[in-house]
Amino acid sequence: MSWFRKDRRPEVWEIADEQPLGDIGAAHKIREICVSAATIAEAMAAAGGRNAEQKRAADGERYQAGIKRAIEIATQISDDSMRDVSLSQIIRLSVTMGHLKTARVLLRVVRSDKTRAELVAESPILLDQEAAS
Repeated sequence: MSWFRKDRRPEVWEIADEQPLGDIGAAHKIREICVSAATIAEAMAAAGGRNAEQKRAADGERYQAGIKRAIEIATQISDDSMRDVSLSQIIRLSVTMGHLKTARVLLRVVRSDKTRAELVAESPILLDQEAAS
């Protein structure tokens, strides 16, 4: 019966762009991806009951795909300050999910000392391992 079949809508990062994104378009796309990935992260935290482990694994794969696409888009941004803001959104999401390795690597790419200091002030755990590296 097709009534009960749940067709999943494509995620923001799965939709192909018809035109190349400019810096502003790329920043908007990254923001949309981070919002969508945060929703997935909340669902992963709340998953319970039957098939919870399978759901978490599937959501984890979707989350990883979103973060990967956001990073790919961020590398295409030519404006340093816009790229730093976009990377900071990805870093915050990575810290929230506990993916500190990704967050620390991206923190090294941020060029603005002010942005880097703000991120470390928000999440001092980023600095702990960074000093050891």
